Amino acid sequence: MRKIVFAAAIATSALGLAACSETAEGVEEAAEGVAADVEANAEAVAETAEGAMEETADAAEGAMEEVAEAAEEVTE
Repeated sequence: MRKIVFAAAIATSALGLAACSETAEGVEEAAEGVAADVEANAEAVAETAEGAMEETADAAEGAMEEVAEAAEEVTE
């Protein structure tokens, strides 16, 4: 989430600087660069979230297996 906020701040600054430039080409290049940075940061955040979800699911599965084993021992 911090990466997205940081990218948005950079985007705002870059667009502000680009607006002061004399050529439309410079503005377009800056906007494309900012868009690429925002996209890369969003992908990184999504990958991190996906990894965290997988780790949580694995941990929950392991805990469930331990509970099942403990319950089986109790019933024996």
